[in-house]
Amino acid sequence: MTMRLPDGFLDELKSRARPSQVIGKTVKLQKRGKEWVGLSPFTNEKTPSFYVNDQKQMFKCFSSGIGGDVIKFLMETERLGFMEAVERLATDFGMSMPQASPEIRARYDRLDRLKRASAAAADFFADRLRSADGLNARQYLENKRGLGPQAWARHGIGFAPADWRQLFAHLKSLDFTQDEIIGAGLARISESKGGEPYDVFRNRIMFPITDVHGDVIAFGGRALDPEDKVKYLNSPETDLFHKSSIVYNYKRAREAIGYGERGGLIVCEGYMDVIALHEAGFETAVAPLGTALTAGQLALVWKAGPDPILCFDGDSAGLRAAHRALDVALPELQPDKSVFVCLLPQKMDPDDLLRRDGGRDQMATLLGEPVPLIEMLWRRERDAEPLDTPERKAGLGARLKAAAANIQNPDVRAAYQQDLAQKMRDHFWHLRTPGNAARRAGLGAAGQAKLCANRQKHGMVRGLGYLVRAVDNPSLLDNHGETLAAASFPDPDVCCIQDAILTLYARNGELDRAGLKAHLRTSGKVRAANLLEQYSAMPKLNATAHEAREWLIAVEQYAAPDETDETASVSMREEATRSVANEQRYKRRIADNQAWLARLNEASQKAER
Repeated sequence: MTMRLPDGFLDELKSRARPSQVIGKTVKLQKRGKEWVGLSPFTNEKTPSFYVNDQKQMFKCFSSGIGGDVIKFLMETERLGFMEAVERLATDFGMSMPQASPEIRARYDRLDRLKRASAAAADFFADRLRSADGLNARQYLENKRGLGPQAWARHGIGFAPADWRQLFAHLKSLDFTQDEIIGAGLARISESKGGEPYDVFRNRIMFPITDVHGDVIAFGGRALDPEDKVKYLNSPETDLFHKSSIVYNYKRAREAIGYGERGGLIVCEGYMDVIALHEAGFETAVAPLGTALTAGQLALVWKAGPDPILCFDGDSAGLRAAHRALDVALPELQPDKSVFVCLLPQKMDPDDLLRRDGGRDQMATLLGEPVPLIEMLWRRERDAEPLDTPERKAGLGARLKAAAANIQNPDVRAAYQQDLAQKMRDHFWHLRTPGNAARRAGLGAAGQAKLCANRQKHGMVRGLGYLVRAVDNPSLLDNHGETLAAASFPDPDVCCIQDAILTLYARNGELDRAGLKAHLRTSGKVRAANLLEQYSAMPKLNATAHEAREWLIAVEQYAAPDETDETASVSMREEATRSVANEQRYKRRIADNQAWLARLNEASQKAER
């Protein structure tokens, strides 16, 4: 409920709050004529371009273009809302906020009592964590999460005892009424026990949830009992707490963002992820409260910075969460509001990654190179189904157009439409280049069945061994990655594995068989993952210098033929169904090339002598 300020109140407040006095607490100002001059708090500059004029009650930053009165300055530098800034100035300069009507005053008084009850509950939970009752909770935090007493204090972590009415009785002893305790979401009425109240949180590690001012308004609780059906439990909706419009750790994360930097908050999935990131030095982390990111939460996140990074878990559920957030963000995009996505390694959340050796540096690298929202949109729609027929290609274009049409801002919408159309052109042009179209040419249902039959009959898939050799020996990719990228394998699943290898290595600079299989399954390439898993039963192979030369010669045999697309497609289908005799002939070609290379080396050595 917003209170209307009476006429003249703001004028009186501004007359008391001299701009140079207020702004001088943040910016080092020097007097120059009728104005004060200093370095901009919004940009990194060496020559002062920030001016303050007390007579006009204004400031102006010429390097960033930001200007306004002292209220605007507090809103920009401290990320405050309008009424927050007004209340701050009124307090600092001895002015009382205007009196509200009796009804509004009664509502504010009730909200204040609910906040006081919540704060008292937070103190109670913190005390119980350090008591004998909290032994199991302390062991879990220290042994499983690596969090000690200092971290508990920093984040207000506590413990709710298993007792059904211990918190309720404690708050009653502090003169809070039953209505207030229930109104704060800390107790419920039992319908099966004659209307008796009972504690909402029992036998849980507790995380206080604060509003934009830093006041406790709700809690999240993690179950200690592994048999508990609800692992994480949030406070119910109350007059204080609306979970779709608040995020965990918002005030502290907002304050940690440097003024004038583009950046934004790191949005992860849960309380422990936020705490782990904060403890590792990534202090701008927040989390939605047990639900997918909502439009209200995204609007709050954008208030802190224009380029937030979504850092979701590295599994299929995390990818789905990122896709849902993408759909929430699209309609709200503005020229100065975007979203990026940080893709974590498979089966890892931020807490997992940060607790392993080198995890902090890896997290810093991933956060420093996030994926733009448009790229996530493109990948999602591109990989939604095969693109092996004109109809499916047209379906991709229709999905991209429909997604871009959701963007309300006309300039951003036009830019997305243009970039997505270009991505489609680039993608299909790449497929039409010699070899690429051939290797991805659809064999059809009959062709796929015949291919699988040949696999079972002969127990081999051409080219797969060379790809696995590259996974085991990434130095091959360092030296000959372009050769592998240009290769055109006859088996479509081998092509999927090839693409995944190149994608993962370009992204992470490292490869392993388990991660490659997980990536393929997450991308929907189940047959390719199964094929790799069958091969992975073989011992891990290493490559000597001689074997590396053999590998290079072998992969070069798969270089794309200099044919038209249509001819290449036909020849590649024929290639996919060759007999074992043809395979042996191919091996003889490899042997011939090896012999040629040996003669070349011998001639070179003689010439040097």
